[in-house]
Amino acid sequence: MREKGDRWRRRGLVLLGLALGLAVYVAANAASILAFSGRDQKTRADAAIVLGAATHAGQVSPVYRARLDHAVALYRAGYVDKLIVTGGTGAGETCSDGAAAQGYVLAQGVPAEDVLVEDRSAITQENLENARELMDAAGCDTAILVSDPLHMKRAMLLAQDAGIRAYSSPTPTSRYVTWRTKLPFLARETFFYIGYRWYRLLPGR
Repeated sequence: MREKGDRWRRRGLVLLGLALGLAVYVAANAASILAFSGRDQKTRADAAIVLGAATHAGQVSPVYRARLDHAVALYRAGYVDKLIVTGGTGAGETCSDGAAAQGYVLAQGVPAEDVLVEDRSAITQENLENARELMDAAGCDTAILVSDPLHMKRAMLLAQDAGIRAYSSPTPTSRYVTWRTKLPFLARETFFYIGYRWYRLLPGR
């Protein structure tokens, strides 16, 4: 009985060690996402890629509007020559996120010839892979990525894998400003960031 009890204690210690190790691993990744969120790398580039967010009845959501406003500011300041707006058609919508975003930036005075529209994607990875095709067609080599701060670390990794030479420039007017809104976003980004990092290790992916 004593040997059996010792065996269960050893197993319990192993499980506890694994749980603590996993907690540390998740916390370290969350901390790296949070640290990177405040980094603005904006520099002269060919285009700004605005990662998509929701639209409703052809109107951009407040989250997407903040991203688009930042991209327009970069364009007006001469950091980029083109804007690439992204996003496919959501459930129940007839207008794609990319088309709604195009209408919004055109209303801000950006010339139509300087706005490229990606309207087939549903996730960030597709945003970037499809944007890369538009960049190639337009002769663009470099891009500034625009999104909410906590989205940037994963977006930069996805851009790297899409073959985009990218720089991070998070919107300074993110709608996620309180910890009540930041924590769920951070938890979601940590989950997807870790998941994607492990996915990259799969053979033949």
